[in-house]
Amino acid sequence: MKQYDTEILSVGTELLLGHITNTDARDISEMLSKIGVNVRWHTVVGDNPERLAECVAIAKRRADVIITTGGLGPTCDDLTKQVLAESFGLKLTENAAEREGLYEYIRLGKRYTPNNLSQALLPEGCTVFHNRWGTAPGCAFEAEGKLVLMLPGPPNECVPMFREYAVPYLKKLSEEQIVSHAIRIFGIGESAVDDLFAQEMNAMANPSMAPYAKECDCLLQVTAKAGSEAEAEEMMAPVIRHVKERLGDYVYGMDVESIEEAVLPLLKERGLTFAAAESCTGGEIAKRITDIPGASAVFAGGCVTYTNEVKARLLGIDRELIETNGAVSEPVARLMAERVRALTGADLGVGVTGLAGPDGDGTHEVGTVFVSLAAEGRTWVRELHLGTFRTRSFIRRMAGNHAYDMLRRYLTGLPVCPQG
Repeated sequence: MKQYDTEILSVGTELLLGHITNTDARDISEMLSKIGVNVRWHTVVGDNPERLAECVAIAKRRADVIITTGGLGPTCDDLTKQVLAESFGLKLTENAAEREGLYEYIRLGKRYTPNNLSQALLPEGCTVFHNRWGTAPGCAFEAEGKLVLMLPGPPNECVPMFREYAVPYLKKLSEEQIVSHAIRIFGIGESAVDDLFAQEMNAMANPSMAPYAKECDCLLQVTAKAGSEAEAEEMMAPVIRHVKERLGDYVYGMDVESIEEAVLPLLKERGLTFAAAESCTGGEIAKRITDIPGASAVFAGGCVTYTNEVKARLLGIDRELIETNGAVSEPVARLMAERVRALTGADLGVGVTGLAGPDGDGTHEVGTVFVSLAAEGRTWVRELHLGTFRTRSFIRRMAGNHAYDMLRRYLTGLPVCPQG
């Protein structure tokens, strides 16, 4: 398969001002890596036609595929289609189906002004990507030996449209099938994973393997190219098996987005529920599981017991025990898990107490966290030292990952606290 060098051109002054984070480029890059398309450049430009035209000219000189995000809406600063069409010598013509779709949008009582109809103007001869998540359609066309794809900017439109339309469109560029699997890992970092597999990865061509770091875990992406999907799967199978055997307990799932996504079906399979009592995580454990459809079958409920007073009043933890040991301690974490389990009637209880910073408590350093898991007849506690230099968000998310890792290990019969 020809290797296509790709440039992602993100359009929007709000991106340059820092008002909005450019998650589109990140998400598109991740999806492209899974189908073997190389992203070589990310460019961000404001809503200025001259500067946008200049960026397009640069992209035409160095990239085979140009993907734009943003600037497809109805307002006067939405100029991406106009500039791209002009840069490639194409006319904008009205697409009847998209115009009718805009009328349907009006019929459903959405907010509308006449300039909305400009969104039905698309480059002549293009493949239309209908927007089921908003109003501005995307499109793709080939011109001057380049492949151009245009997507709207809002992530809740851009990402599903790219997944539904752009990925299949790009896959048609080759008769080969590109298949990829992400092996998700927790408890060992990207550099350690790279060290384990470096020689093998350097020697591999097809299938290939590459590590990627996430905020609080990492993954190994295994990719194969073959004449059929079945053939690619067959090529990857021994590699995936080898990776899983070598990493052992560190692997928490494959092709899942998070550790909680891996835990939910395990709870369902066992017919078990859990509840959470949280302090420093501030409800993150509850939020993360309830973000997933079907969580009501496994999550009984939770409480944020942020102060010592609430730990005592809501969970019934003895005030003297808290004062003697400190709120950030093994005994308090243990009781938090046990009491929330009893309070909610859940099969399992999780407790988290710690210091997310920036201040310590005079006894423990920032980043000290105790995470607990209570089951019938036994409770486990992990003492974590996540680093005094870490951000609050990192410490909270990492503490949540440890809570879900303890659940995963319990549900799969692994040691809940392997270090002790």
